[in-house]
Amino acid sequence: MDSLVSTEWLAAELGAADLRIVDASYYLAEHNRDAQAEFAVAHIPGAVFLDLAKVADTVSPFPTMLPPPEAFANQMQSLGLGDGTRIVIYDASPVRSSARAWWMLRHFGMRDIAILDGGFTKWRAEGRATESGVPTPHPGHVTITAIRDDVRDLAAMRANIDSGAEQVLDARSASRFTGEEADPRPGVASGHIPGSKHLHYAKLFNADNTWKTGEALQAAFDAAGIDLSKPLVTTCGSGITASGLLFGAHLLGADGALYDGSWSEWGADPATPKATGEA
Repeated sequence: MDSLVSTEWLAAELGAADLRIVDASYYLAEHNRDAQAEFAVAHIPGAVFLDLAKVADTVSPFPTMLPPPEAFANQMQSLGLGDGTRIVIYDASPVRSSARAWWMLRHFGMRDIAILDGGFTKWRAEGRATESGVPTPHPGHVTITAIRDDVRDLAAMRANIDSGAEQVLDARSASRFTGEEADPRPGVASGHIPGSKHLHYAKLFNADNTWKTGEALQAAFDAAGIDLSKPLVTTCGSGITASGLLFGAHLLGADGALYDGSWSEWGADPATPKATGEA
């Protein structure tokens, strides 16, 4: 299974015994939408709902941080996801949150994971089947055999300012990156991590909500000044859209890490240096 699958492919695969479909829609406060309620009204047949706000470290003061491995495994098993399954993730979110679920599942060593190109928006626009209600999945089994080294913490990001070992790429809007727009979180400063580059996640998508690929996708990274043959770490506001940059890099055959605390952590710490203006 490819990492990016089409609506046509998924429609033909519906009902396959080893296929699991996951709605990972996640909305920010300003979206004024309830992802779980929308799922209950309409979702792709057979899908389960993965709540990114709850499949997280709920003790952390920062949003959507990675959960401990045991908690992750338990939550995936309760959704019927696990060993021997192919997983296709989609969303209907402006922040393309399916990439966060994709990154998290890969981080914990799960395989055969794909994102639905165009998401639920494209699926519905094509008049494809939906169903309502909240399903009760059959529990699965998750064996965590390896955890990827693809997470960076505050200490690593501070050290990287001096070493420059990894390119840092910020997925937030240009106005948030430059500091022209105040951060919406109380007590969080404006600006960006010194030395970081900027690529708004929305630049990775076509007008129909599908992912750019090939030369068009490469051009977005080139314009941001990123060399995908060199180490990369991505950041954003809370680790959601930064995952989209990693999926874009993955489509181009590259890999990278994610600063999970992102600006929610960096911007709230009075001891961290902040830069403003263009990259």
